[in-house]
Amino acid sequence: MISISTILEPLLQLWYLIPIIIIIIFLKSPIGKGIIGEFLVNTSSKIKLDKDKYHLIKNVTLPTEDGTTQIDHIIVSEYGVFVVETKNMKGWIFGDEKQKYWTQKIYKNTNKFQNPLHQNYKHIKTIENALGIDKDKIFSVIVFAGDSEFKTKMPENVRQGIGYIDYIKSKTKKILSKDEVSKIISQIESGRLSKSFKTHREHVRHVKDIINKKSKQCPRCGGELVLRTAKKGHNAGNQFYGCSNYPKCRYTTQSV
Repeated sequence: MISISTILEPLLQLWYLIPIIIIIIFLKSPIGKGIIGEFLVNTSSKIKLDKDKYHLIKNVTLPTEDGTTQIDHIIVSEYGVFVVETKNMKGWIFGDEKQKYWTQKIYKNTNKFQNPLHQNYKHIKTIENALGIDKDKIFSVIVFAGDSEFKTKMPENVRQGIGYIDYIKSKTKKILSKDEVSKIISQIESGRLSKSFKTHREHVRHVKDIINKKSKQCPRCGGELVLRTAKKGHNAGNQFYGCSNYPKCRYTTQSV
């Protein structure tokens, strides 16, 4: 009969692998990927951008009319205010500036995600309203971290890895004075919500509410998804969600 100690002994000898496995699992989680993306921007900004000309502000949560919005990075300079949204994704990325959703393809798996340019638009508007400066002085920057490859032509402000640095440096015309830069930094720091677990928790709840509302919208036409029951065929009696704009839109799904 094999004793428990005989089984556990080889496992205990490999105890040092446990923290490594935990770290790997964490880094593959959404939170872990977010941290990696933020680390990329933080490090590259400090190394590649002159700190006397470019001022990096990280993890800014600002109040909005309907809740809060969280901005990964804001870089303030005489060349403008750069609002940076980071995406840590892998696989092939397909998208267009005007599309509502972009596509991520990993082998045979295809996923839709919100156009990050549209996502960053809310950040831009919040900054614009909070600072009271002209929108032409605020630039949206999208950074794709991770092992991803663009399969369609992207706008110049959508970059991979540290390529976003080149976009920022391409803005060589001074459009803000040094006094304006100092004032903007002060406004952002004084207007942001405190860095706390409660702030983060409330923002996450707000985002989930938005996702729940959007999940009940048809991804094709934006109509409302309504619960229906199949009346014919081999699925008769089964329930599904269909677009309220049927028959113009024939989108269906099993769950929302």
